[in-house]
Amino acid sequence: MNEATPDAARGLQAPLQYLKGVGPQRAKLLSRLGLETIEDALFFVPSRHEDRSRLTPFRELAEGIAQSCAGTVARINAPPRGNPRVPLSVTFRDGTGYLTAVWFNQPYLADKFEKASERKQTVFLFGRTARFRNGPLQMQHPDYEVVEEDEDETLHTGRLVPIYRLTEGLPQRWLRSLLWRVLDEHAPRVAESLPEALRRRRRLSALSDAVRAIHFPQTEEEFATARRRLVFDDFFLFELGLAIRRQREGRQRGIAMAPAGELGQRLRQGLAFRLTAAQERVWEEIRRDLAAPHPMSRLLQGDVGSGKTVVAALAVLTAVEAGYQAAVMAPTEILAEQHLLTLRQWLPPLGVPVELLTSAIKGRERYVLLEGVKSGDIPCLVGTHALIQEGVEFRRLGLVVVDEQHRFGVAQRARLREKGDNPHVLVMTATPIPRTLALTLYGDLDVSVINEMPPGRQPVVTVARPEGQRAQIYAFLRQQTTEGRQVYVVCPLVEESEAMDLKAATEMADRLQDEVFTDLKVGLLHGRLSFAEKEAVMRAFKEGQIHVLVSTTVIEVGIDVPNASVMLVEHAERFGLSQLHQLRGRVGRGPWKSYCILLESGGLSDEARRRLEAMTQTNDGFRIAEVDLELRGPGDFFGIRQSGLPEFRVADLLRDGRVLEEARQDAFALVAADPDLQRPEHRALRQALLARWRGKLDLASVG
Repeated sequence: MNEATPDAARGLQAPLQYLKGVGPQRAKLLSRLGLETIEDALFFVPSRHEDRSRLTPFRELAEGIAQSCAGTVARINAPPRGNPRVPLSVTFRDGTGYLTAVWFNQPYLADKFEKASERKQTVFLFGRTARFRNGPLQMQHPDYEVVEEDEDETLHTGRLVPIYRLTEGLPQRWLRSLLWRVLDEHAPRVAESLPEALRRRRRLSALSDAVRAIHFPQTEEEFATARRRLVFDDFFLFELGLAIRRQREGRQRGIAMAPAGELGQRLRQGLAFRLTAAQERVWEEIRRDLAAPHPMSRLLQGDVGSGKTVVAALAVLTAVEAGYQAAVMAPTEILAEQHLLTLRQWLPPLGVPVELLTSAIKGRERYVLLEGVKSGDIPCLVGTHALIQEGVEFRRLGLVVVDEQHRFGVAQRARLREKGDNPHVLVMTATPIPRTLALTLYGDLDVSVINEMPPGRQPVVTVARPEGQRAQIYAFLRQQTTEGRQVYVVCPLVEESEAMDLKAATEMADRLQDEVFTDLKVGLLHGRLSFAEKEAVMRAFKEGQIHVLVSTTVIEVGIDVPNASVMLVEHAERFGLSQLHQLRGRVGRGPWKSYCILLESGGLSDEARRRLEAMTQTNDGFRIAEVDLELRGPGDFFGIRQSGLPEFRVADLLRDGRVLEEARQDAFALVAADPDLQRPEHRALRQALLARWRGKLDLASVG
């Protein structure tokens, strides 16, 4: 291959390494940013733009606002060698005055600014200004760029200037110049993928124009237009893949289950409560799906304590009565065990055995269990990822229930489904999910929402309290037990950790029993107990033999003790928002006023403070989920990144919800009209779809 230019035959897939000025060393640095090919570079969208045509003079800088400004170096105060606590301080001047910028732990920048001072070069700064000890305004750790006079000057000043993510060894200025050259030569070769009629209807710019303008727009309006086109592409190709997958599953023959419903009726008669109107509505949707000759793909969504599990139990009993088996998959052993405990209250009395399979079950016990599943003697199997491992064979798997908890991907759901002959799939989630996330994470599923709490559920009074009020809190807990109520005390760890000063559950239980509640029974529950031990503790608490239950987060899901009216969460700032909401859901299940006390240990970060404020302000799980999404961002919302889903290049689920709705509507309509994208006007779209989804879902037969 000619080292001067990329291989033209490879087009936009040609390596960046062979571009002029790149070479092997810089190619390695670019690859750290995910930039391997010409196409990667074209779609490497700037993290932001600085308007260097309108810089803020130093004299007009406002406190606490992120602003762009520029000046020359007036003075450098370098820190003493070997003293990282002293920051590098650089004072800049412009025509209106002076501004000091400080950088901690970056003494090497002194040489860079020294050179800029000698050459009288302009330095661009971007950051928030603040006052330190009522002194003059300064910027801490601003983004900076030293600008030299050269032929590329118009790229770096006097315009909307793109600012890119960087890696050590790649200067902003060099990367910007490289991307300008790549765009100049290759942007016109970006193939249009959207049908012309769709582009006109949605008023979307041409893809090649959008790619250029997203990097180097002339105006903010041009940037917004370009961004909207690329966001639409992200969502449209994503939803198109889900629509095709959904359409194909709809064509597949499934198992029509329409038994008399005797088992479900007997379960209802034995319950101590009646289903709510929302539960009845959702169960009717699921019942209709089960009776249809196509596989069900449904998401059952509802807030903590809304009663999803009993609806899932009705689905399990329908499958069993129709002569099939059901599998219930949870992401952790603890959650799987809790589902087992709940289902064992209801199903075995009806003659339906329920067993548990996890990776901890080995040897003879595992062999006997797997044989029972294979023969069909075990009609309902609860488990973890172990359910989708090799060697697990069902005789007639008809229903798969997945307790999603945001930790399973599309591929794992698909693997469990493959254990049967197109079984029905019901996905449950206890954490309410904002609509934009539901449309992406569960875009291939129908959605049922239980939006009503069972009668008698009390809103939980939630307060945040500092460590200094521990004595008053203990007095309140005692008062509650005197009135006949029971208490949860939740700790983040099982044993002392030197790395984090947390009160361990074991130590806490001992102290409460020996020093605080000496006349009461204090119990202890944590993940290292065996299943039988955990079951015994839970039963004792439920029967009122334990007054105060000290626990780790194993009580997060699945425990229902109506008499427990208070939850004290130790070191509440250490917990995630959805986890705190799940924990709070353990109280408020009886007719008594209930409380959740978030005990904080001080020194909270801004994010931790916002989490606790959200908890004290609302009991609405959907609002909690929205705040959680705002704080953590979509990538971290689920704890781990979902497998089986393409990543978005530009789209942001927080701000682009309306475009997502449009793209989904258009994608599903297009697939309804042309299921395999065979029409000539969809040829380019088919290629774009395959490129985006390759290896993610089985769409290889498209076209």
